[in-house]
Amino acid sequence: MIERIDPRIVEEAHYRLLALLQNEPGLSQREMAERLGVSLGKVNYCMRALIEKGWLKAENFRRSSNKRAYLYKLTPSGLKEKAALALRFLRRKEEEHDALVQEIARLKEELGASQD
Repeated sequence: MIERIDPRIVEEAHYRLLALLQNEPGLSQREMAERLGVSLGKVNYCMRALIEKGWLKAENFRRSSNKRAYLYKLTPSGLKEKAALALRFLRRKEEEHDALVQEIARLKEELGASQD
C-alpha cells in the first residue's frame, strides 16, 4: 500500500525552500538540507517539483569553477505562490496556536480542580 503524504507537509516544505532561496539563491542543495534540517534527497525531490511547477529556475554560474553550482531564482509565479503558501502556513499556525491555548487552559483547569 502506498502511503500518501499530507499536502500540508508538502506545502510547508515548498514554502520553506522558496523563502530560503529568495534570500540566498546561491545555496547548494546540501546547504539547503542542512539549513532546513531535512535530508538531501528531500531537498532534491522538492526542488524538482518546484522547477516542474515553474516556480523556480536553476541557472549555472557562468564563472564558477564548480560547473555543478547553480543559482536558484524564484519566477514571478513562484513569488506569487510563495506569498499564497505563506498566508496558508500562517493561518494553519494560528489555528494550531489557538488549539494549544485552549488545551493549556483545559489542563490548568483540570489541575486546579484536582488540587482541591
